[in-house]
Amino acid sequence: MGNSGGSLTTRSTGELHRLMRAAGFTGIDGTETLAEGWQTTHFADAGRRSLTALVQRTGTPAVMVSFLDSDVGFIEAATPEGSTWEGLLNRDMATSYEIPLEQFPIERAVAGALAWAATSGLTPDEEAIRQTLTGSALFAEELSSALLVALGLPGAT
Repeated sequence: MGNSGGSLTTRSTGELHRLMRAAGFTGIDGTETLAEGWQTTHFADAGRRSLTALVQRTGTPAVMVSFLDSDVGFIEAATPEGSTWEGLLNRDMATSYEIPLEQFPIERAVAGALAWAATSGLTPDEEAIRQTLTGSALFAEELSSALLVALGLPGAT
C-alpha cells in the first residue's frame, strides 16, 4: 500500500510549477490546460498544508486529489476566502484499506463541493457530484476526472 501521487486543479495566472514547489508539492509533472485559465498538474507528494499554502499564494481556488495505489482518492479543496471541503473517491475500495468511511460523510462533501464550485464561479451538477462520491471505478483517477466535470470545470473531460 502506498501513495501514487495526485493531481491539483486550479486557475492560476502565475508559473504554477514554481508556486506548487514553494507550497510544498514535490515531483511535479506535466500540466494539462483545461479552459478559462484552469489547469491540472500531477504531483508525487504534498505536505499537510500544501493546498492551503498554494491557494493563499495564488489567490485562486483549487481542488486536489491524492491517490492511494490508484485505488482510493482523497479530495481536498479550498478557496481564497477560506472555504474548504474534503471527500473520498472509490468508497468500496476504501473499505479494503480499512479507511473509516464515517470520516468522509457524503452529504457534507456534496454540500462543500457545491459551495466551493459556486465560490469558484462554476456551475456544478449536484447529482453528478453525488454519483462520483458514491461511485466505484477500477482506478480512482477515473472518478477524479468525473469529479472535475461534475464540479463544472470548463474543459474537463
